[in-house]
Amino acid sequence: MTQPSQPSQPSAHRDNAREDALHEATGDSPRQEVSPPALGLVGMLRWAWTQLTSMRTALMLLLLLAVAAVPGSLFPQRVQDAFAVQTWIDDNPTAGPILDTLQVFDVYSSVWFSAIYLLLFISLIGCIIPRARKHIQQMRSAPPRTPARLERLPEYGALELDDAGPTPEQALEDAADVLRKRRYRVDVRAAGQDARGRPQPASIGAEKGYLKEIGNLLFHVALVGVLICVALGSMLSYRGQKVIIEDEGFVNALVAYDNFYPGTWFDESRLHPFSLRLDDFERVFDRDSATHYGQALDFTATVTTQEGADAEPETEELKVNHPLTLGGARVFLVGNGYAPVVTIRDGDGEVAFSGPVISRPDDQVYTSMAVIKAPDAQPEQLGFVGLFLPTAHEAEDGGPAISVDPELYNPQLQLNSYYGDLGLDEGIPQNVYVLDTDSLEVLNSREVDAGGIVLDPGETQELPEGMGSITFEDVQDYIAIDIHYNPAQGGVLVFALTALGGLILSLFLRRRRAWVTVETTEAGRTLVRYGLLSRGEDFRLRDENIALRGQLEKRWPVRAPEEED
Repeated sequence: MTQPSQPSQPSAHRDNAREDALHEATGDSPRQEVSPPALGLVGMLRWAWTQLTSMRTALMLLLLLAVAAVPGSLFPQRVQDAFAVQTWIDDNPTAGPILDTLQVFDVYSSVWFSAIYLLLFISLIGCIIPRARKHIQQMRSAPPRTPARLERLPEYGALELDDAGPTPEQALEDAADVLRKRRYRVDVRAAGQDARGRPQPASIGAEKGYLKEIGNLLFHVALVGVLICVALGSMLSYRGQKVIIEDEGFVNALVAYDNFYPGTWFDESRLHPFSLRLDDFERVFDRDSATHYGQALDFTATVTTQEGADAEPETEELKVNHPLTLGGARVFLVGNGYAPVVTIRDGDGEVAFSGPVISRPDDQVYTSMAVIKAPDAQPEQLGFVGLFLPTAHEAEDGGPAISVDPELYNPQLQLNSYYGDLGLDEGIPQNVYVLDTDSLEVLNSREVDAGGIVLDPGETQELPEGMGSITFEDVQDYIAIDIHYNPAQGGVLVFALTALGGLILSLFLRRRRAWVTVETTEAGRTLVRYGLLSRGEDFRLRDENIALRGQLEKRWPVRAPEEED
């Protein structure tokens, strides 16, 4: 019966056992364990700094920064649309608060994104400074010494000059001149002895391609510049939104914005004084295609702008993807819609509200949500919520009308009315586009006997219980604009172009070295040898050899190959 095999010892253990047995046999002292020295605090800090400032770490941090920015495009950001963020959290009661705690809705100002950004900044600076210092030393030092056997280099050539050719000294000067014209940095060396005492002929050491490393350094310096400009831009910039109704003006003041998001170092004095008024708005829809009939093709806002109190007003056009520049700020057209003009009278017959109401489009035919609040109405505050239809069409089944076209062919206002405390007197901010009806009493609705409110332009409907009336006066256009101010935006562009230029230099230039030796043959003729070497992969080194040989042959009378001994 076979015995179970014993587990074999690891090879390291077997080697140690052999060494101990050898020491016992020879009488030597036994082997002692060697433990690495402790790094200590200073050593650990030096090791951490070395790892942080390595190029591999910088590339990993750059990739990590790109990955960390992905949530900013997947989830709504509070700096862009705080209402959308709150809506997302309300719709996802489990994941929303967790993601908010992790600062997913504030990605670009989060602690973890800022940490990656700062580490990348430090890593790049730590990479650039020693590499720049080393490159300066290489540029100041002479090219490497001339190899003893040039024929071992990747590219090699030899020229034996004719008897009428130049002397070795003159040939050496001619070769140096040719190399200089080919943008080599040349070092002419006299004949002598090498480190081993062997005779060494007169030679030339040459090198070119320093712009390759300069381009590499320039790329990294420009990348640091981009990071600095982005950081300064986020701290000095501001961004705001404003809805402007037709014939209404906007002045670039803090109180005039609907939403305003300043940078960390923002100062109100940076708001350049300019004004903008919406004179007309034109929509162009597809009327020729059978499959895309009614699809929006173009939006054009005619506006009157004025930069400063002393400047002359100018009429300009604002279009999608064609922003205006006013006072260093960029004005973008980001939305548009219809604003029905209504007049609300309360139970006492007084005007409680009169003016245009912003309605938010929900589809391609501009079916829009409208909310009206009249907190000054007596004896009860009034609220209205419903739809504005640009082209109302009665449903065949007797249901409510729907909009069938985005143009104002048959505008209609469909509303439900409520009365009660709107909650505006408590000082708690509310969304102007939302009416909380939980604590309000219904006046008009399809679910009550009074029915809903359906108004065409010029019509008035009395409210139940003597609460007043509502009149649909007219329809106006409105636009939504985004205003961006970033003083570092030009710097980002300059550094980005600089980085591109440095990257081109780094990719397309090659670091090359050349050596030339000149000696006299036994026949008394001048023999010129040369060799080429490239640092890294260089598929054009052979072309460099051919070009260099061609220029040397033009300088001297070279013996033909069939005449050589």
